[in-house]
Amino acid sequence: MGKINAIITGVGGYVPDYVLTNEELSRMVDTNDEWIMTRVGIKERRILTEEGLGTSYMARKAAKQLMKKTGADPDSIDALLVATSTADYHYPSTASIVIGKLGLKNAFAFDLWAACSGFLYLLDMASSMIQSGRYKKVIVIGADKMSSVTDYKDRQTCPLFGDGAAAVLVEATDEENIGLMDSYLRTDGLGLPFLHMKAGGSVSPACHFTVDHRMHFTYQEGRTVFRYAVTNMSDDCAVIAERNGLNKDNIDWVVPHQANMRIIEAVAKRLEMPMEKVMVNIERYGNTSAATIPLALWEYEPQLRKGDNLIMTAFGAGFTHGANYLRWAYDGK
Repeated sequence: MGKINAIITGVGGYVPDYVLTNEELSRMVDTNDEWIMTRVGIKERRILTEEGLGTSYMARKAAKQLMKKTGADPDSIDALLVATSTADYHYPSTASIVIGKLGLKNAFAFDLWAACSGFLYLLDMASSMIQSGRYKKVIVIGADKMSSVTDYKDRQTCPLFGDGAAAVLVEATDEENIGLMDSYLRTDGLGLPFLHMKAGGSVSPACHFTVDHRMHFTYQEGRTVFRYAVTNMSDDCAVIAERNGLNKDNIDWVVPHQANMRIIEAVAKRLEMPMEKVMVNIERYGNTSAATIPLALWEYEPQLRKGDNLIMTAFGAGFTHGANYLRWAYDGK
């Protein structure tokens, strides 16, 4: 084998059965469908309601579907990587739980915490692992149970988030001009005051005070996060496009993080892309954090064709952000 490239060879996904609609939310907090749709473009979201099930359950379901679709031998998997901000436990890792449930005997596993940008970070990492020649098959999962960190008394944030997981299989190939072609990933460290969970970490461990004051839920200063997200996702896409000779004529799909419909539209406008070439499922799933981009790939897989140029972009707490340029490796089925 000459130069090794890393390609996605399959996508699996999972969303819970329970659908939380805007109408139901309006009975929980002072909100309504028009208010939510106008500001963020979300009509409903999926919620994992079964007691005792966490992020690892959804990640396992997505990975199991992926392996069935691709016919991958469990013993051939070298690594399993999970991007999440809602791990089942502080430790052990969610990835270790998933790998145990799947019975992958020859693989190692770990979690990566990069908020909504986690899948992009891990896809780049998995590709580098493949290109090193040391690994042949790596499963990358984006999974989050955002309902577990959402305050359903906060009308500003509770309409935003849903639960879900999706997984891709990254494999080695010697075929040229295919797979992950380029990544532009950044962490600016500006996001702490504007998007965080106040308690539960080593700075402020759980206690009666933190629980009583509802400090274990997501806090977001919406206007500031919106402004940074639009700027960074648009700029990151522009950087990737410029250095790879991409434009509205040869970009087949834009795959943005599904946080806010207005952010998605702003990114499309910056790239001069028509919305029919932008993957969008926010109306039905909301913001599933690290799962949004792979869930979009999962849903749009039947429309993808070998050689399609995809730009994927995300923005999350930290602030983490970036864009990946991917040339799709197979015709969707």
